Amino acid sequence: MKILVIDDDRLTVTLLEQLLQRHGYTRVMGITNSRAALETCAAFDPDLILLDLIMPEVDGFAILEALRSDGSERFLPIVILTADITEDAKARALDAGATDFLVKPVSQTEALLRIRNLLEARRLNVLLRNQRAALEEAVRERTEELRGKIGELESVNR
Repeated sequence: MKILVIDDDRLTVTLLEQLLQRHGYTRVMGITNSRAALETCAAFDPDLILLDLIMPEVDGFAILEALRSDGSERFLPIVILTADITEDAKARALDAGATDFLVKPVSQTEALLRIRNLLEARRLNVLLRNQRAALEEAVRERTEELRGKIGELESVNR
């Protein structure tokens, strides 16, 4: 699964990339330019985003709100990275659609456990969505088949 790290601090991005790669996450991308966040998300199509809140130019709140505003029903975990642990920051981020929080400096153990759990939830969500689509297609096919049979029976009974 793909993980995107968005933080204006290059050291934080590098440390998280290295931590994740050491623990078997091979599809990790990190960016420090918050202005490129939405474009990068669209191109990379991550399964989980680690997002800093306090960044110059475009802050994490704006990115979070833009990501959640597309009306998509897909489950995309967004974990907030922040040193701001005020109730206001938490409430604002949760209201905008944050899935979870990691407080800076980030505990490696806590980060890995939360990421693992959220990626598993994402995997199960994708699996469920795929199964639902397959079932809907099977129902459509069977409905068309039944309509054809009904049409045949009606023509025979005329």
